[in-house]
Amino acid sequence: MPDKPTTVAAYAAGASLAAIAAFYVFGPTFFIDGENSYNTNDGRKRTIIGLSNPANDCFINSVLQALAGLGDLRLYLIKELHRRQLEGLEIYEAAPTVLRKGERPEKIVNLQKGPVTKALKDMLDALNERPIYKKTISARPMIEALERAFQTRISRNQQDAQEFLQIVLERLCDEYHAAERARQRADQKLVENGQPKEPGQNPTKETSISTRATVGTNGGFPFEGRIESQITCLRCGYKTKPSATTFVSLTLNVPQKSSTSLDSCFDILLKSEEIDDFKCDKCRLNHAVEWKNSKLKSASSEGDREALQRDIDLIEEALREDPEKVLEGVALPDSKQAPKSKIRKSTRITVFPKVIAIHLSRSMYDPGSYSTKNLAKVSYTQRLRLGGLLNEHWYKLLGVVCHKGSHNSGHYESFRRNHLYPPFATPDAFAAYALASRNGSTAPSALPSPNVEAMQANGVSHGPSDGSSVSVSTASLSTGNSRPESQGVPTSTATPITETAETEPVMPPVQRSETQTSKPQIRTHESAVGSKFRRRKKSNDRWWRISDEKIKETRTADVLSMQREVYLLFYELERPGDDAVA
Repeated sequence: MPDKPTTVAAYAAGASLAAIAAFYVFGPTFFIDGENSYNTNDGRKRTIIGLSNPANDCFINSVLQALAGLGDLRLYLIKELHRRQLEGLEIYEAAPTVLRKGERPEKIVNLQKGPVTKALKDMLDALNERPIYKKTISARPMIEALERAFQTRISRNQQDAQEFLQIVLERLCDEYHAAERARQRADQKLVENGQPKEPGQNPTKETSISTRATVGTNGGFPFEGRIESQITCLRCGYKTKPSATTFVSLTLNVPQKSSTSLDSCFDILLKSEEIDDFKCDKCRLNHAVEWKNSKLKSASSEGDREALQRDIDLIEEALREDPEKVLEGVALPDSKQAPKSKIRKSTRITVFPKVIAIHLSRSMYDPGSYSTKNLAKVSYTQRLRLGGLLNEHWYKLLGVVCHKGSHNSGHYESFRRNHLYPPFATPDAFAAYALASRNGSTAPSALPSPNVEAMQANGVSHGPSDGSSVSVSTASLSTGNSRPESQGVPTSTATPITETAETEPVMPPVQRSETQTSKPQIRTHESAVGSKFRRRKKSNDRWWRISDEKIKETRTADVLSMQREVYLLFYELERPGDDAVA
C-alpha cells in the first residue's frame, strides 16, 4: 500500500491543525492576553486599534482613545443600552404630555432614544478589540451621530479636545436624564392603570443630583458630580444657603508660574478665600431693624408707628427663618447705607463622580486680547486624593491627553493605561463558536483544556471553594472574547509571579479535577533559553502612547513626565481590591 504513509501524514497534519484551531477558538485569550502576549513568535509586538486622521481629527481621536480605557464608562453604556432593550423601546419613543419651557417634543424623544450613547458604545467596543495585527478604524460613525444629534456640522476650525469632550459628556448626561424621566412616566402610568410591575421591581424615580449623599451616581452617569459653594459672614457668622452646580468635567486654572502641581490647581478651585466689602443679607436686615426702631421713636402719628412696628416684626421673622428671603411690602433703607463686612467663600465637592475628567486650562489673555498658551509644568501622580479626612476618596489615573504646539496650532496625542479591563468587545468572527463552546466540542484535542468555573456577575472569574484555581472564565468561553483581568493581572493563573520572574510564553495549564487543591503549574520548554527569555513588566507600568494610528508601548514614568504638555486627565474611582499604584 504505497499511499499509506502519505495518508497517515495527511491525517496527522489535519488532526494537529484541528487541535490548534479548537484551542484557539475555545481558549483564544491564553496566548493573546497572557503576561507574555505582547510579543509574538516572530518578535513583533502586539498593539491596539488606532484611529485614522483624514481631516485633522486628532482632537477627536485623542479623546475617544482616552475614553476607551475607562471601565466604568463602558459598564454604564452597556447597562444603559441593555436596560432600554429589556424595558421596551416604546417607552423612549413616547413624548411627554407636559413640556418644560422651551422644550420641543421631537427634541425630547431624540434625547430619550440615546443615539449618541449607542454610537459611543459601538465606538469604544471597536477600540477595545484585541487585534493580532495592525488595525486602524475611523471615528466617522461617532462624528456623524453627534452631527445628527445637534443638527450641525462639527467645525474643524476650532480644534479643542476639551470642547469636544464637554459636548460628548453633556450630551450623554442629557440622554441619561431624559431616559430616566421617560422611565418614571412609564412607571407612573402603570400605577395609574393599576398594573403592577414585575416582582422585585419598584417604580423608578429619577435620582436627583441634589439629593444624593453617596459617592458616584449609583447606576447613573459616571461623570456627573456636584460642587457646592457657601459664603460665611465673618461679622455676624451667618452662612448662606449652599449654591450647588453639577459638572461632568472640572476645569482647573493653571497658575502663571514655571511649575506647579495638580493639587495646587485643585486648591485654587476648592480653597477658601476671604473677600472684603461684601453686603451680607443678615447684616443688612439687622441694620434695617435698627433703622426702623430709630424711626419708630420719632414717629408722631399712630398710623406711622403701627406701620413701622409691622415692618420690624416682618424683618425679625425673616432674621429667624431666612435672612435671604425677599420681603414684599417692607421698605428697607438704601443698600448703600448697609454695613460692609468681610466674608469667607468656600467651595467643595459634595458628590464625587465615578470618573472625573480634569481639564487644565492653559489659556492666558493679555490686554491686547491676544491669547497665548501657558507652558507651566504641572506635575501629577497616578493616584489622586479628593475629599476631607472623613470623606476621603482615591482615584487612579487611566488616561491622559497631551497637546504639543502653540495656543492656535499643534497636535493632540493620548496615553491610555494598557491593562485588560472588562467588559471586553466580542468580535462577530467568534459568534459562530459561542454555541459550540457552551455545548462542548466533540473533536479530539491534542492539548489539555483549561478548567471552567462559574463566573460571578462582575465578570471576573474566581476559584472554587476548595482552593483549586480557574483557568478561563465562563464568559470567555461562551463569547470568545478576552479574559477578564483587574489592573492587568491575569485571572487564569493562581500562582503569583514576581517582577523579576523570567519565563517562556505560557503553555495551557494542565487540567485538574475538583478534588485537587494544588495550584496549576506552568509548563515551559527547557530548551528555550537565552534571548527568548523576556523580563516580565509590571501590569501597572504598561501604557499605550497613541498618536492617531501611530501606537507604541511606554512606561508610567514617561506618562508622568508630560508635565508641560498635559491637557486632559481621566481618573477613575478606585474599587475595593484594586491594586494600589505608586
